[in-house]
Amino acid sequence: MVAPMTKTPQITFSEDQAEAWDAVADTLREAGVDIDDGTTTGDSGGSRVRSVIGKAGSGKTMLLSSLYKALDEAGVDLVSGDYEAKRKKDRRTLAILAPTNKAASVLRSRGVPATTIHRILYTPVYDPEYERIAEWLMGQGQRPNVDLLQKTGLTEDMLDRAHAFYEIHKSIPGALASAGLRGSDFISGWKRRDEPLDIGFVDEASMLDERQFDDLREIFPTLVLFGDPAQLAPVNQSGEMSFERLPEAQKHVLHRIHRQTADNPILDLAHALADDALQFDQFERMIEDRAAQDERVVWASRVESDLLSRSPVLVWRNATRIRLIHAFRGAFNAPVDELLPGEPLICDGIELPLKHRKRRIDLEARGLIKGAQVVYLGPGKKPGFSRLHVIGSEDPRLSAASIVKIELPDEDEPFIPFAARMGATFLHGAAVTIHKAQGSQWRDVQVFAPDLYAAARAGRVEAGIPLWKRLAYVAITRAEHRLLWVTRARLARPTGPLRTDDLPKGAAQALTLEAQEPPPE
Repeated sequence: MVAPMTKTPQITFSEDQAEAWDAVADTLREAGVDIDDGTTTGDSGGSRVRSVIGKAGSGKTMLLSSLYKALDEAGVDLVSGDYEAKRKKDRRTLAILAPTNKAASVLRSRGVPATTIHRILYTPVYDPEYERIAEWLMGQGQRPNVDLLQKTGLTEDMLDRAHAFYEIHKSIPGALASAGLRGSDFISGWKRRDEPLDIGFVDEASMLDERQFDDLREIFPTLVLFGDPAQLAPVNQSGEMSFERLPEAQKHVLHRIHRQTADNPILDLAHALADDALQFDQFERMIEDRAAQDERVVWASRVESDLLSRSPVLVWRNATRIRLIHAFRGAFNAPVDELLPGEPLICDGIELPLKHRKRRIDLEARGLIKGAQVVYLGPGKKPGFSRLHVIGSEDPRLSAASIVKIELPDEDEPFIPFAARMGATFLHGAAVTIHKAQGSQWRDVQVFAPDLYAAARAGRVEAGIPLWKRLAYVAITRAEHRLLWVTRARLARPTGPLRTDDLPKGAAQALTLEAQEPPPE
């Protein structure tokens, strides 16, 4: 084992991790940040991109986390979706990004303060009172005088609570929530970023399309991509990922699977897919054998409907997805013309005219972006509005004008139980395609095996790898704890009604759900 020279010596790296650390450290040193000495200077100019790639369990997240801590110790400031202070001439900054809100929340759950790419592309304009509080929390300003905080109504005790929270969690929205406030209440507008940033780390880089990659290179003169080459490439990119187009000298591959993951049967199955000779029926026998030995792998003869409201069943074909959604709604006796509280939805985009651009950006900044997983909480106060819980968002509850589409088997047009004239559009989320599941993780994951068998029979190949293997790899590595390999098109009856009381209320838990009701259409 090789330990890098770092101010966090308790982390012991494998040889390939140490090599990747040294390569990223060299890149950062060229940019004027020495993480070994803990010193910073001005950026020497130019553009530099590196990638750290490896399969599940190879230690990408541990390396990213260690690099973040070293940059923090060197005095590099974090730029996040929480708050961005006015940039100072010699100030060095780091932004840690993920393509989706769910992927960012996975990093945050592991102590890495990540935000979405979208949240960095657009910057908020804050009320001056909020700026004073945020800069004080970040150590960049004096403690504000409560007599001057008329809009917030904060007391000295509330400021103390906010400061104590921030010292532990480094979250400005969380700190304000501990004082009974919501940061989004103090955003007066949004603007497209017109100035470059500094250093950017991007997780789940396999999901980046060419346009996003170009946008990031324009914003960040120093960019480090962390990705998994065995996942599915973005649609319409011929199986190629952004980091695969980099010169070999800029790629750093993590090969070793670490001790803490060596006894994980789910990761064992994922890495078995690298065997070129492995056929689909052999892989299923491996799953069946593991299921007989370890409860974390389940050889299932049916889909468990109780799990679908929080973790969708993963499929390949759209036809399968629609039939499973229809079966799920039938199992819970959902009315044809309305949604039940607790039904899962997937955001399919926001349709608002230019005059509502601020509202659109605000919703997207709260995590309601294309692909976001949402739980329906009930109707809003105005016709066509829905109260929603955005999974993975730090401030998850909001109300939005909604257009809900429920696709039906053998029907070209979806059924729309209710709709505003414009707003956020949603598809049902009890089942999703494996492509859309990338970047997400759930404690328990159900994979619909007949669809992967169909992909194997089709004989399709993507970037030299059979498509069924890429699909299987992505699907099973979405599971944090338990994998259910569903072998038959059957659905179990639910053990109880849909519920919403298990959902965390997030930073705004003390506020009413519709405090931010959008303006009338």
